[in-house]
Amino acid sequence: MKKVLYFLVAVVLLTGCSCTANMGNTPTKKVEEYLNKYQTNDDDVVSDLDDVLTNDTTLTDDERDQYSDFMKTHYRDMQYEIKDETIDGDTATVNAEVTVRNYADAVNEANDYRLNNADEFDDTNTFASYRLDRLKEVTDNETYTITFHLTKENEEWTVDDLSDDDLRKLSGLYGVNDVNSIDTDNNNTDNNTNDSTDNDNDGVIGDIVEDATDGDMNDNDTTNDNNTDNNNNNQTTNP
Repeated sequence: MKKVLYFLVAVVLLTGCSCTANMGNTPTKKVEEYLNKYQTNDDDVVSDLDDVLTNDTTLTDDERDQYSDFMKTHYRDMQYEIKDETIDGDTATVNAEVTVRNYADAVNEANDYRLNNADEFDDTNTFASYRLDRLKEVTDNETYTITFHLTKENEEWTVDDLSDDDLRKLSGLYGVNDVNSIDTDNNNTDNNTNDSTDNDNDGVIGDIVEDATDGDMNDNDTTNDNNTDNNNNNQTTNP
């Protein structure tokens, strides 16, 4: 009898483990995992952020450190709520409400100020430092709805690349006008530049939109499977 009970317990445990692993491979869980990488400053997020900052020639070393700390805090403070999931064969969509601080007005005002006061910004008083000070003053939050698209390949759901607008929403930069329209060399505006990712040298704000979630965020990293049980602990409702 004891052997029979032991066998039944073993079956239950094995079945439980199998179900737990399978439960982690759903569109909703994959989106939670994706967003949790931001909230926990996952290595993928930090690595991409460091790459952006290292390649940005408009920043001093001290400014790079300050921007790094600033963006890490921004991502940690991000909140989200999964609203619904729709599966259609090997494709799916997950709608989520994401709440972040809204930096658009601060960036736009900083750009306007620089345009009208170009003589104030030199090697000892850089625009990047001025802009960061303005960003730190932002306390207003904005809630956006983001539709995540997913594809199933080899029985594994993966999050498709997000659009530029959705990346701007995650970074708090949705609504920024002509992020890179000011030439860092001669302080002139380029009225023909409307794409905030065209210029590699015009500052971290534009580059973060393009590169902060580049590639690595969508990799199928099996090491993350062990964290799926904790995903719900990171979900929060809107503040």
